Amino acid sequence: MSHLNKINSKIFSLDDLKNQVNAWKQAGEEVVFTNGCFDIIHRGHIEVLAQTADLGDRLIIGLNSDTSIQKLKGEDRPIIDEQARSILLAALNFVDAVILFPEDTPINLISTLLPDVLAKGGDYEIETIVGQEIVQNNGGKVKLVPFVDGFSSTTIIEKIKNS
Repeated sequence: MSHLNKINSKIFSLDDLKNQVNAWKQAGEEVVFTNGCFDIIHRGHIEVLAQTADLGDRLIIGLNSDTSIQKLKGEDRPIIDEQARSILLAALNFVDAVILFPEDTPINLISTLLPDVLAKGGDYEIETIVGQEIVQNNGGKVKLVPFVDGFSSTTIIEKIKNS
């Protein structure tokens, strides 16, 4: 399989990903889920995602769609479109699956996929993480990954605007 085909094979529809998650779980693998916008991918994203991947055997990233990001961050976002962001994330060797979601939150993904571990960056608190009750009630764990200070897409965008 070509490298580009391998990358594209990690971008899933919900039905296909549900089947894949079931196969991973039946093989005894622990499935980790995180989500975000990942507009301009930077060092902070990479470090948090790498540490998130270390929490289990398989890493799924729920990726906010373009329309979802516009609602959350304003009309001038995202800078990078959803197809490009999907490919960039899927190209990371420690990412096993990327799935877009159009809603404001990934609650539908979490309740459908029922990951073993739900993880977010350390700028959250466990009680405020969307889907944490679903995961915990299903026997899963919710983890915070230390946030990397000094890196954000918003900061990068402001730096570009001001230069």
